[in-house]
Amino acid sequence: MDLEARSLQPNVKAVLLAKLREYKSDLNNLKSEHKRLASANSNQAARDDLLESGMADAMSVSDNQRGRLMMSTERLNESSDRIKESRRTMRETEELGVSILQDLHQQRQSLVHANDTVFLLLKVPYRHHLLTGKFEGKDEKEVNEERRKKEQVKEIKMLF
Repeated sequence: MDLEARSLQPNVKAVLLAKLREYKSDLNNLKSEHKRLASANSNQAARDDLLESGMADAMSVSDNQRGRLMMSTERLNESSDRIKESRRTMRETEELGVSILQDLHQQRQSLVHANDTVFLLLKVPYRHHLLTGKFEGKDEKEVNEERRKKEQVKEIKMLF
């Protein structure tokens, strides 16, 4: 759980790591209490004292432990549910990201193709003039129009 929480987004990660630390602390407290109770049971004198104090004390201790255990189990189940929900959200977000990247790739391919097409369309009729630099048989208006188109092609190339 710790590794999974660390790999999430920072805002979600901080919350989950705090809860994880809380659960680890609860687990350590329960373990130490279990060790204490286990050592108390192994000690014959403590066992005799417990039997002498009566069954009422044993029942109240058992009920208290049962209540704490049920509360800890409930908190653990809630945490598991939150982790499952976080994983589901993460999968949905990842799928959405993949879809967006695919759309962007297709749009890029379309733009590259359009750029190539425009460049070829503008280049083919003026190939002779581009190579020679001469605009034979053209009036000044046509020459200026061709220069303007060349400048547009250069600007389009710069964009890509």
